[in-house]
Amino acid sequence: MKWKKLGKIFDPYQHTLANECFGFAQSPQTLVFDDYVRIYFSTRKKDTNGKFLSHIAYVDFDKDLKNILRTSDHTVIELGKLGAFDEHGIFPINPVRDGDRVLAYTCGWSRRVSVSVETSIGLAASSDGGETFQKLGEGPVLSSSLIEPFLVGDGFVVKYNNIFHMWYIYGTRWLDPTPDEPAARVYKIAHATSADGVTWQKEGRAIIPDKLNADECQALPTVIFFDNRYHMFFCYREATGFRTNPNRGYRIGYAYSDDLVNWTRDDSRGTIETKPGEWDADMQCYPHVFSSGKNIYLLYNGNEFGKYGFGLAVLEKT
Repeated sequence: MKWKKLGKIFDPYQHTLANECFGFAQSPQTLVFDDYVRIYFSTRKKDTNGKFLSHIAYVDFDKDLKNILRTSDHTVIELGKLGAFDEHGIFPINPVRDGDRVLAYTCGWSRRVSVSVETSIGLAASSDGGETFQKLGEGPVLSSSLIEPFLVGDGFVVKYNNIFHMWYIYGTRWLDPTPDEPAARVYKIAHATSADGVTWQKEGRAIIPDKLNADECQALPTVIFFDNRYHMFFCYREATGFRTNPNRGYRIGYAYSDDLVNWTRDDSRGTIETKPGEWDADMQCYPHVFSSGKNIYLLYNGNEFGKYGFGLAVLEKT
């Protein structure tokens, strides 16, 4: 595959965001309309204790993804109540069309004491075309289990042959803290199916082989079907040292499948070239692949986990 970079297309610091949010436009994911493309992302604000909360916002682009039409000026989805799995934030949100409504699979997170965070996947629905979402309940639809003990999140859902397919991540273990770093998490990509989008059957295994080592962290899978094959893009990194060492930070990975069961990893096919000093030179993360018109696009975040926005690439050839 050859991707043509179109550059960074959105900087959250250049726009006024709802809920007193500022900075960060993480995990961009699309809802494509006839005459524009809506891109949801996770941004941040500080609570009364000075800690970050993650909120969902969106920006509307024209169909060519060159001009910004507007940004959301309202709350897209409320955070969870006291003690809920999404009390402290939602990051990311995955919109999915389902008949006359739009579903949203959310990754809710809450703070912990011994480790930094716990996550689960929630479900909300919109009856106003994706302007706002209301949760189907206060709890998650997919969470930790006997063999997936924590950190279930990053759900990406597509409907094939009337079956909902979800690719998501789950934590395998936490690494003990060191004098230099807090406890670090390790997570892998998994797969589940559902007949109704609410009750899910987990496949029960990691589906993407490691490239770096057993502690490789894999995040945010996105899947698209073209050229008679299923294509998955995701990001991966080392478990530690990734915040300060670019050689250990996120890069975009790729795998393909002919049956949605067996996946072959070949990261060379998903490479997006960059140069030293560019906005994505130190990190490329949180990819989202989608089609609009005759093109296939890739949205992704760059340095510092998307603090300064997201960029776009278009598929030129396979």
